[in-house]
Amino acid sequence: MEMLLFGVWALLILIPDPGAAEERFEVSVWPDQALVKYGQSLTVNCSTTCPDPGPGGIETLLKKTEVGKGPQWKKFLLEDVTQNSILQCFFSCAGIQKDINLGITVYQPPEQVIVELQPAWVAVDEAFTVTCRVPRVTPLENLTLTLLQDDRELRRKNFRSLAMASQRAEVTINVKAQWVDDRCNFSCRAELDLNSRGGGLFHSNSALQILRLFEFSQSPQLRVSSLLEVGMAETVSCKVARVFPAEEVMIHMFLGDQELSPFLFWEGDTIWANATIRAMEIGDQELSCLASLGPVEQKTSQPVYVYSFPPPVLEMEEMYPLAGTEINVTCSGHILTSSSPTLRLQGAPDLPVPGEPAWLSLNASEEDDGRNLSCEASLEVQGQQLSKTAVIQLHVLYKPRFEESGCPGNQIWVEGMVQMLACVPKGNPTPVLMCTWNGTVFDLEVPQKATWNHSRTYCCTATNQLGSVSKHIEVLVKGLDKGVSSIILVIFRVAFVVGVIYMALIRNIWP
Repeated sequence: MEMLLFGVWALLILIPDPGAAEERFEVSVWPDQALVKYGQSLTVNCSTTCPDPGPGGIETLLKKTEVGKGPQWKKFLLEDVTQNSILQCFFSCAGIQKDINLGITVYQPPEQVIVELQPAWVAVDEAFTVTCRVPRVTPLENLTLTLLQDDRELRRKNFRSLAMASQRAEVTINVKAQWVDDRCNFSCRAELDLNSRGGGLFHSNSALQILRLFEFSQSPQLRVSSLLEVGMAETVSCKVARVFPAEEVMIHMFLGDQELSPFLFWEGDTIWANATIRAMEIGDQELSCLASLGPVEQKTSQPVYVYSFPPPVLEMEEMYPLAGTEINVTCSGHILTSSSPTLRLQGAPDLPVPGEPAWLSLNASEEDDGRNLSCEASLEVQGQQLSKTAVIQLHVLYKPRFEESGCPGNQIWVEGMVQMLACVPKGNPTPVLMCTWNGTVFDLEVPQKATWNHSRTYCCTATNQLGSVSKHIEVLVKGLDKGVSSIILVIFRVAFVVGVIYMALIRNIWP
């Protein structure tokens, strides 16, 4: 009996205890560290070594879906992961539960890097700020921002020591502008290093920002007359000196509410704007010039007065009077919004009363044909004396006549020389001239080589709408005098000798 009990006890010792085996089970999770891009999904496998596990799974605040399972494992899909969290994987075995935690880290690479210059235009020796910021990047403790001027590093900043969870991904520096900084490129490089977390290195660069330096210390200078005549084109000028860069200055010019269209040109640190204005309203107006460069504007204004002063009206009752006709000439001023002008009519005996026309009575004669009559109007505008003049030409009609100066009665031609019959009659309208000899018409416009046959008497007749008149012209052809011929021959020979000597000197002396 004792031997039987001993055998049973020995057998029980040799049989393993199931409860003891279950107490030694393990729980594991895959992956052992989780790095998830913001908004993406993660697959988690929770498993155990328990041969016959009880309830098991994961505990998390994230949205989970079981996508697979086996006797000792379960697989879950975590969707739309947007924040860091701790996941718990658990299993029970023979009434004993074990668990293991998985830390989930969400990351956002620096997809957008922004550099800001404040201000983008800055005066020399003034301070400006360069700021680099990266929205929506995480985790900050793995981020490094580097500010660059062209290829030179200005500042590097990392975020390993976070004082507050709300710290922003931003770096700022203040710089004093120098001339060498003009048109420099500023940029920022962002690097998110996740190698230590099982990820990689993410980097991104900002767009280039160009710094513009300027000098704009003087106001625009306007050049325009203080008086403008209504309806008349006038040129105005606006000048801006000691400005940089002059070629980028914007200039706008206005006459009242009317914007002008200036033509711009520059040289060195000076820019000019010229515009043509045509004022259409009488009275006080304001001309202004607005110059802008970057964030700075300068404006200059100048008052102008627009006046109306048409020239006087000069009239004759008969534009083409006959000689001996009495004609009246009047000069009057336009009706103006201001006082009437003072009129002075050439030849008038007296000055008219202001506001009244000036007049002149004239007995037209042949000598008056082609005479200019003038009338001057004077007007005081804003303390300045202005004047306008009207001119009219008198055309007196008279029948043809011959004057000895224009049509000599005796004319001498030289034999062998080219000659023309000289005869120009007077008359208005201009008379038609015809000369004949013995019934044959002589062409006055064709030069003639004088011969003895041209010695004769010609009859010339001038005709216009008012009548006609005739005159006889005696032409005498003479031969060239022998003494004169000898003198001409000597002069020719002397000139020839002088020319030969001169050419010889030129050839021998000229270098």
